[in-house]
Amino acid sequence: MELKMSDIAKMAGVSKAAVSFALNDKPGVSEETRKKIFKVIKEQGYEPLRKHKKGSVRKLASISLVIIQDRTGMMNRSYASLPFFDTLVSTLSQNVGGFGGQVQIVNLDIRHVRDDIANNKVLKDSKASIVLATDLNQRQIEILNNRLRNAVFIDNYFENVAADFVSIDNFQGAYQAGKYIAKQGYRRIGYVASNHIISNFLQRRAGFRQAMKEVNIKIPPEFVISLNPTELRGTLPDILKRKQNLPEAIFCEDDYMALRLLKELTRQGVKIPDDIAVMGFDDIFEDTMVTPELTTIRVPITQIVMQAINQLQSKVADHDWLPQKCFISTKLIKRESL
Repeated sequence: MELKMSDIAKMAGVSKAAVSFALNDKPGVSEETRKKIFKVIKEQGYEPLRKHKKGSVRKLASISLVIIQDRTGMMNRSYASLPFFDTLVSTLSQNVGGFGGQVQIVNLDIRHVRDDIANNKVLKDSKASIVLATDLNQRQIEILNNRLRNAVFIDNYFENVAADFVSIDNFQGAYQAGKYIAKQGYRRIGYVASNHIISNFLQRRAGFRQAMKEVNIKIPPEFVISLNPTELRGTLPDILKRKQNLPEAIFCEDDYMALRLLKELTRQGVKIPDDIAVMGFDDIFEDTMVTPELTTIRVPITQIVMQAINQLQSKVADHDWLPQKCFISTKLIKRESL
């Protein structure tokens, strides 16, 4: 069986991003970790993907992965610990490195993004960039789109901006979740919303709201809860500390909030899903590390990265390229929590 980067990561007990950094001789891993990775590679006879064959379409020599950091947002100082980031970096590195290319990670501060772009040598020389646009608003995307050469924005979308986007269909995913919850027979339904407003969460709210409207279910205000979208610890809202008048099922805008609820409710003696069913959105690794395992909506990160690379390649090669917006559907993952 052909080994993949994820197999090497598992054998070495490290992240896929760490394997990618080691293979591409990048900083970000300790010397001890680097030696561990290459020991596994040598023992297993792993060989990275080869360069493209002669006569095939010429691939980009390098791609800049632009991370816009926001101290108060999803992409804060600890963004590298987010599960989707590990998959994003490893998938991008493996596919670009597979044809001899190179991925360069560039960090920009959202507070002075114009100056950061102007002073960054990597971006000055870069011919193509993939921008992780999770926290960005419309104006910020317009600034970046005007100042970066050949940029594709992922994990966000604005329909009235003439830029290249690749994002999941957040509306469809949350709509699917709402319909599934209702189909299971639940009528007293709660909703856990992020206290940090970004475009993705607004689209999820719209999709879930549409699903509830179609099945004639109204969510009472007291069943709408606000939580931090990236914290796994913390106290529960007062409504969930009561033993009566609880929702039968709760949908959370991301898995971090869902896991936080699941763990805290279980600690209080609430049985999941018998007393309250819980559902999330993202399908992160931790979902299968809890009991019961979390029902959720899967986000196809690998497919998003592949689409972004293909779109970027075409954009660079075609001077007449017009901005393209691409939505990738999500998938319902049925587990034991709902």
